[in-house]
Amino acid sequence: MPATPKFNPPSPNAEGKPFVPDWNPPPVTKLVDNFAQLQTIELSRMDSDDPAVVDALVAQVKTAIRDDGFLFLEDYGVSLEQLHRQFALAQYLYNNISEEDKERLLFDPDTGRWSGYKHPYGFKKHRGIPDGIEQFNWYPREWADQQNRVPKCILPFMDEIEAFCNYLTKSVNRRLLALFSRILELPDDYLWDNVQSHGSPTGEGYFRHALFRPVDSATSKCSKGMRMHGHTDFGMTTLLFSVPVSCLQIWTRNEEWVYVPYRPGALVINIGETLEIVSGGHFKATRHRVYQPPEDQLQSERLSLVLFNSSVGDLRMTPAKDSPLIQREGCIEEQGVYKEFKAIMDQGVPVPTNQQWREIQIAEATDPTDQERNKLGADQIMHKGKLYQRREYFGVQVLLPV
Repeated sequence: MPATPKFNPPSPNAEGKPFVPDWNPPPVTKLVDNFAQLQTIELSRMDSDDPAVVDALVAQVKTAIRDDGFLFLEDYGVSLEQLHRQFALAQYLYNNISEEDKERLLFDPDTGRWSGYKHPYGFKKHRGIPDGIEQFNWYPREWADQQNRVPKCILPFMDEIEAFCNYLTKSVNRRLLALFSRILELPDDYLWDNVQSHGSPTGEGYFRHALFRPVDSATSKCSKGMRMHGHTDFGMTTLLFSVPVSCLQIWTRNEEWVYVPYRPGALVINIGETLEIVSGGHFKATRHRVYQPPEDQLQSERLSLVLFNSSVGDLRMTPAKDSPLIQREGCIEEQGVYKEFKAIMDQGVPVPTNQQWREIQIAEATDPTDQERNKLGADQIMHKGKLYQRREYFGVQVLLPV
């Protein structure tokens, strides 16, 4: 099999592009306790001429997504220098976006999309308690109307950002989905052709620049150190670039929160709820959250790049019945969202479409600083001696550890 082409971005020095200062990664925490041990996958091994190498890769991925739902991905075609250029562009955006563009492009989560600019005052359009989190999210409408839907300061660099997202979606994610299809014992392009959305550099999903600034003690106390609630992603796969400031935590089988360590240049791959359901529970959508970093990083800014891959919006998420794995071993019903969807299907009730499922979760998202919702008797309950957020969408109950 010929080697997969590596990322070949447009020139950063083309005429008309302003100077962009380098992004200098902040120091890594010196604290080493409470960190996850995740498997590392070298994606280039898919190109091996030795079937045994590819088979071993498939087996390794199968174990990782059943045990953790998270894994590190390396050697996927983007160099560290190319990646740091993308971080430099994100840094440039937040240093140069105008107040006019912040207001003009302000997001409206009630629509069920994070599209556009998120202010650092919570996850609603109105300004709540400061949360220190700024984002810009590229959805299909941002890709389709860049002149009107993108901050003016970043327009000269859209060729680089678009090429980056196209490579992540059409090369990196496509190869990942081929691996997952093989685990389901289906043709390589099964998930790509039948489940993954298309039509823009991110399909129906979106690409995010995010900046987490340090918060004051009053906000930290109000949110109990939380930056984003524990959740499972609602899409196909999430491609998150590993960063030095440790904020991302995952919920382990031992029912405890642990930090995800830093691996320079690596992607942190997260399985979404769509793949959990399509796989009949064989793939695990792992619960994760964004929490305050270790003490020696509390005053560090955390810059983040994330690609959220989505399935086709009108797809009703059910197990891939053509999968020999599912036919032979059945479905794994004791975990996650699949169990809840299975209960709905057994009643003969149509499950929500992918678009309905993702949009209601965005529209009804709450902030960690919301002291009315985040208490027992409101959104929170005790379950098996632990505190959980309880939400219900379309008759599907979702329990997520706090």
